[in-house]
Amino acid sequence: MPNRLSQCHSLYLRKHAENPIDWWPWCEEALAKAAAEDRVIFLSIGYSSCHWCTVMEGEAFSDPQIAAYLNAYFLPIKVDREERPDIDSIYMQALQLMTGQGGWPLNIFLTPQDRRPFYGGTYFPVQPRYGRPGFLQVLQAVRRFYDQEKEKLAAQQATLWQYLAPPAEMGEAIPLTEDLLRAGIRHVTPLLRDRSHGTCFPMMPYAQMLLQGLAFSPNPPELLHLCCLRGHNLLQGGIYDHVGGGWHRYTVDAQWTVPHFEKMLYDNGQIVTYLARLWQQGDRSPQIPAAIAQTIQWLDREMTAPEGYFYAAQDADSFVNANDSEPEEGAFYCWQYAELEQTLTPTELAQLQAHFDISANGNFEGKIVLKQIRPPADPAALKPILRKLFARRYGADTPMDQPFPVATDNATAKGRSWPARIPPVTDTKMILAWNSLMITGLATAAQVWREHTYWQRAAKAAQWLHAHQYQQGKLYRLNYGGTVAEVAQAEDYAYWIQALLALHQASLAVGEAAQPWLELACEYQALFDQELAATGGGYYNAPERPDLIVRQREGLDNATPSANGVAIANLVQLFLLTENPAYLEQAEKGLRFFSQLMQESPQSCPSLLAALQWYLRPVGVQVRPAQVATLWDRSLPTAVLKVRHDLEPVALVCEGLRCREPALTPAQLQQQLDELFPSVTYG
Repeated sequence: MPNRLSQCHSLYLRKHAENPIDWWPWCEEALAKAAAEDRVIFLSIGYSSCHWCTVMEGEAFSDPQIAAYLNAYFLPIKVDREERPDIDSIYMQALQLMTGQGGWPLNIFLTPQDRRPFYGGTYFPVQPRYGRPGFLQVLQAVRRFYDQEKEKLAAQQATLWQYLAPPAEMGEAIPLTEDLLRAGIRHVTPLLRDRSHGTCFPMMPYAQMLLQGLAFSPNPPELLHLCCLRGHNLLQGGIYDHVGGGWHRYTVDAQWTVPHFEKMLYDNGQIVTYLARLWQQGDRSPQIPAAIAQTIQWLDREMTAPEGYFYAAQDADSFVNANDSEPEEGAFYCWQYAELEQTLTPTELAQLQAHFDISANGNFEGKIVLKQIRPPADPAALKPILRKLFARRYGADTPMDQPFPVATDNATAKGRSWPARIPPVTDTKMILAWNSLMITGLATAAQVWREHTYWQRAAKAAQWLHAHQYQQGKLYRLNYGGTVAEVAQAEDYAYWIQALLALHQASLAVGEAAQPWLELACEYQALFDQELAATGGGYYNAPERPDLIVRQREGLDNATPSANGVAIANLVQLFLLTENPAYLEQAEKGLRFFSQLMQESPQSCPSLLAALQWYLRPVGVQVRPAQVATLWDRSLPTAVLKVRHDLEPVALVCEGLRCREPALTPAQLQQQLDELFPSVTYG
């Protein structure tokens, strides 16, 4: 019999609806019941495309003995971290403080009266293995500790609370200088270097900041080399889907070969932005525009709703056959050597082997993940071969750039007749923050290549978001098939305003008629200030709510950029575009609040460092319409453009609150920009 989660909108929660565990969603009724009955809260947080979340759902959470014990002695609550990142952030920080590491599924135990954590972990197997205890033994030990060690538990929680409780102030403000920025760049740079072991994440907030900050590096050519290397790893590695387009979440090896196969919208939006900026900086590898074009085909085919917004994610796992009980990781994306022999001619297979890591033994558990080892001079040379593999995966008659049916859950995946392989499940919910990151990527690519079709996709999505996510004076984070849910959090506002600013700049590049993107950005900034601005500077993660034990104001980056870092950079751009100094004052206030964090832990807050660069070198370029096209072929990392039809000189370049001598010729304009943004080359 299905449990309460069967009634939830969230795909992740509904995946647990058939568990024998008496799951509750996070709600006032569940929290009150736990407190009234003195039942320890078992809080389990994950997301729909998480591989190990899927594994634990099929193992421990489906085990009758574990379920019986959990139901008798705990109050089990499930949370989708994509719905409630505010809850996830608090308890992930707690887990990292307790164990030194984090990840999903996040399984943590809370005292029922105050919801404070006291023990936690990530994946727990049914029986002890992988150096991890069995889950039933964990539950029994936790219950004994709660019942018999009250004093020890209280002392442990008190120590943890000292680190969780947010300070009103971050400490004495550090001067906002170029020295602070340069020191931050020095500390972040090593994080982008290749490692000889371990997993490889895209780390886009880090790469974006370093690419933007080349001029402040002690060795700009070396840093540019690292930025280009990160781009090439993303383009050539198994992390990229060379057949269908789009990037997977990360690789489990240091050679960028074997990914965790889920595809997240937020990764793809950031990577498109980064690669477009890398091209603008001077890396003219033909793989960059080719991969972006192929990824936008994937977006059109599998990740775009008919209304124009974008879906959230695709699972890592998929079914090999409709009668399988559990999906298999990477099944949709991997190849058997015999299958390649059947699909390709000997000449085509030899040509593929000349460019990809392909052998009869495979490179992933006997199977083959396509990883490029020698990129072709012209990516189009391999297109006919990869098109054959596309047909083998999707079906011979499936167009690469037209909508492909979506498997919205496991039952649909197994119950539908597919033209070829069974695709992974797609989480079709709309997340404002993630859609905004993709809009920024599309707008940036449109700006760099003057590609009007990219801009149209971005504009259509943004128009839909504005029309549907803002209701009765509130901005909402989620949309489930036309139903909004959860008020917007800081990352939603920050990324959304960033996307509107990107659309404003891209519209100049593609020659679109004036649209109110800047006006909308100002309106949403005012709402952001009203809902989440903190008096001491910066923004709270989420609105104040009684179910949150703390109200966080974070500056740390993870797979996505810090909301505060993006928000502060937005404020500087709004100042440059509107000439309203109040935006600049607000940006300075936020940077001062986080200045100690930037000095003491720069490697954890690259987006704040990127915002600091905007603050230290804000450039507004006012140009005649005829000069716009000449400016998109170069990198102007902390500059915004304004087109003025009434401008008498060729251009007017302003740095913050002072303007340079008017540029009377295109050559004089280029000279001024060269002084502000010197070109960097390597090799």
